[in-house]
Order: sequence, then structure tokens, then C-alpha cells
Amino acid sequence: MSFSTDIRHLLQDDFLAFERLYNETLRSDSVLLGEALEYVRSHTGKQLRPQLVLLAAKICHGVTDKTLRTALAMELLHTASLIHDDVVDDSPMRRGMESLQVRWTNKVAVLVGDYLLSLVMQAIASLRNTRILSIVSDLSAMLASGELLQIDASSSMWITEERYNDIISRKTAGLFAACMEAGAESSGATMKQTTALRQFGWYLGMCFQLKDDVLDYSDSEELGKPTMNDIRDGKATLPLLVAVSRAPKQEADSMRELAQSMASSQPIMPLSEAEQTIKSFIMRYDGVRYAYQQMHKHKEKAEQCLNIFRDSNYKSALIQMLDYSINRVY
Repeated sequence: MSFSTDIRHLLQDDFLAFERLYNETLRSDSVLLGEALEYVRSHTGKQLRPQLVLLAAKICHGVTDKTLRTALAMELLHTASLIHDDVVDDSPMRRGMESLQVRWTNKVAVLVGDYLLSLVMQAIASLRNTRILSIVSDLSAMLASGELLQIDASSSMWITEERYNDIISRKTAGLFAACMEAGAESSGATMKQTTALRQFGWYLGMCFQLKDDVLDYSDSEELGKPTMNDIRDGKATLPLLVAVSRAPKQEADSMRELAQSMASSQPIMPLSEAEQTIKSFIMRYDGVRYAYQQMHKHKEKAEQCLNIFRDSNYKSALIQMLDYSINRVY
């Protein structure tokens, strides 16, 4: 049984209720929209974000109807952001399948993403909770600003570690933090509980994105997307940034030139050789090891955030999610 399956089993009826709501929401009588929504619905990922919303509520005072609608809003917002990101990045694959704009067109993908955002607004409006509304609206702005910050950074691949952390904080860590905070709020949690869970979500999200960036340099066929995609998109992530900062100047300059040639789709050596050269360079200067060190620092801080909660299966599940985020292979 997979980790995600274990979590769903732990959440049982609450997760089934979320799935029913999610599936009902992603239906339309319009032929084109209906087909696109069905494609989205049939290719959902691990659905970690709604699981985080439900677990946050469970560890506080329990799941309510507000919790289910909050989980729906978070999953829809995440899905919309992925669709828009795939258009921006011209990514051909998502979760092992054709991305929406490849299956249809960029126009259809953008409009489907916009439609999902309208469903987010409907779900949040139905809650009549200004605090959750504020969390979701702030998150929407943060995700957009993070993507723009990343686009701006891609004009020069060689950003600082601080800038890199700012980008992933806005994009991934911010989303995880908001899921935990909104889930707690939906259950009537105290301010102390809500703050602790938001902080936990932020550290978890940092671990998750760092691991994603490490996996981009792997040889795994289970990823469901091309590896070294970040470099092709003109993005140098932490393992490469650290390796370049540690290498002698001549070697670092050579790797910069090679990476930039890949980003321009004109590699200065055969693509497979270029990829292996960069992977070997990163390993030689401990870029991956450094990323893991940062993950474990975030993991320790995340676990400390949970100290205010009594031991329970839900607390254990959150700790297991930290382990999963670091040890997963896809």
C-alpha cells in the first residue's frame, strides 16, 4: 500500500466526501469544457493538498463541511496553477500524460485554468468565512508573484540561493502553508494551533520542492515528466547553483555555458552527454547532498511545530508526510 493510499485510508469517509465533491464540481454540459474537465479529473495526482487540509482539521477539532469545500478550493487552485504553468513553460507532459495545451491548445488550456479559478471563488464564497477567503486570495497572489519572480530570474539562470528560496517559498511552500492554515481555520482551531500548522506546512513545502529539484537531475522513469526540464526552461535550481558556487572558476564558467546552451536549445555537445556532464558536476561538488541537508533542517523545524499537539494518528501522518516528501522517488 502506498503512502498516499495509507493517508486516504486514515481519512476514510472524509476523503471520500471530498472526492465526491471534487468529481461533481468537475463536470459540465458544455462539450469542449466537459471533455477538458474530464481529462483533468481522470489525471489527478496524489492530491496531497486536500489531504493536508483534512489532516489539519482532523488534528484540531475535526472535519466540517467548510473543510471539504476548503479542500476543494485548494485542489482546484493548485490544478489551475499547474495548467497555467504548463502553458508558460511550454511543458509537453504532466503526470505522465500529455499536458492540457498539447492535448488541445494553449487557448483551451488557459481558459480551462481560468474556469477552475472561478470554481475556487465559488467554493470560497459559499463558506462565508472572511479568514479563509483572505488565506486563499493571498495565496493566489503569492502563486502568481512567485511565477513572475521565476520568469524574471530566468533572464539570468544564476540567481542567489536567497532568491531561489524566495521563489520556492512563494510557489510551493506558500501553498502547503495555506492548506494547513485554512484546514485548521475550517475546524475552528485556536490561533496557536493555526499558526503552528501554517509553519509546519511551510517547512513541508520547502522539503517537497527541494526534493522535486533533486529529482529533476535523476534518471527515474517514474517521474512522468522529462528530467532536467528546469535547465531547458532556463532555471538553475539549488543543486546546480551550489555546485557552480563551489567549483573553480574555469570549471564553473564551463558549466554555466553548457547549461545556457541547453536552455537555448542549442547544446554545445550531444544532449545526452550534456545532461550526464551536468549531473556528474553536481554530484562532484555535493549539490544534491547540500539540498538534502537543507531538507533535513526544514524537517526538524516542521516536527517542532507539531509539539503543541497531542499524539494521534493524524499527527503521525503529518510526520510521515515529511519523511515521504524527502524520500519519494517521483
